[in-house]
Amino acid sequence: MPLPFRHLTSVLLRRDGDLFLFDCGEGTQVSLRRLNLKWKKINAIFISHTHADHVTGLPGILMLSAQVDRTEPLYIYGPPKIAEYVESSRKVLDMYINYPIVVKEISAPCVVHEGDGFYIRCFPLEHTKTCVGYTLEELDRPGEFNPEAAISLGIPRGPLWGKLQKGECVETPDGKKISPCDVMGKKRSGRKFSFVTDTIYKPNIANEVRGSDLLICEGMFENALVDQAREKKHMTAGQAAQIALDSHSSRMCMIHYSPRYTDRELSVLLDEAQKVYPNAELSKDRMHIDIPYVD
Repeated sequence: MPLPFRHLTSVLLRRDGDLFLFDCGEGTQVSLRRLNLKWKKINAIFISHTHADHVTGLPGILMLSAQVDRTEPLYIYGPPKIAEYVESSRKVLDMYINYPIVVKEISAPCVVHEGDGFYIRCFPLEHTKTCVGYTLEELDRPGEFNPEAAISLGIPRGPLWGKLQKGECVETPDGKKISPCDVMGKKRSGRKFSFVTDTIYKPNIANEVRGSDLLICEGMFENALVDQAREKKHMTAGQAAQIALDSHSSRMCMIHYSPRYTDRELSVLLDEAQKVYPNAELSKDRMHIDIPYVD
């Protein structure tokens, strides 16, 4: 349930000029306004499942996004019933929408969205209704350009350098053919973000989120309530930490805490998680997390 200083589940991911929203619980628009981001230009929304605490903020986001001129479509992805929820909300609330809304329902693990240098895929979780997790993975980046090597090969400064950095072969003024591998270092890895919430603990989740630079994962209960967590198909903080450990994630922030814990009592969850995975953290409303490249 929403608490005065703890809104319902939602994560906004900003990558270059793209904005991606993962879940949209009640009060999401309040936090977004307070962050002072250009959130009305959100490119896509990814819904884990259609329980109220993960979707009731969606109608407000759709209406507020219509307050600016927008021609780009808003993509909404989620399990079955998300299209019905969006359409019925638009009809009942008589929404004024001045931009295209494209809703795509997920029926199997797949790449749901992709763009320049990245893709977002979904994978199944196990909850009381159909639920999915998401990962955003960047493609490998080109290696660093070596200007000294280019000069030594007789490649003049200018457009030819740019072509090599784009992966194109070039020819020097004296007719020598140069490949990008002659002047470029090894490819560099991209970044990976993962979002997992509302599921029982399953060891194979670690495979899906393996190598995450940032893993957002539910840690709803303390270990003493593991039976209750299993009954409600949720995870404990210790189980979330185990996924982070097994997946070799660089950083893990927990989310989706039970309202039984006050802000002060959340330290119980943190302590249990850090015994398994020392880099575990508690996420908080409007928390800003940078995800740097490893190099």
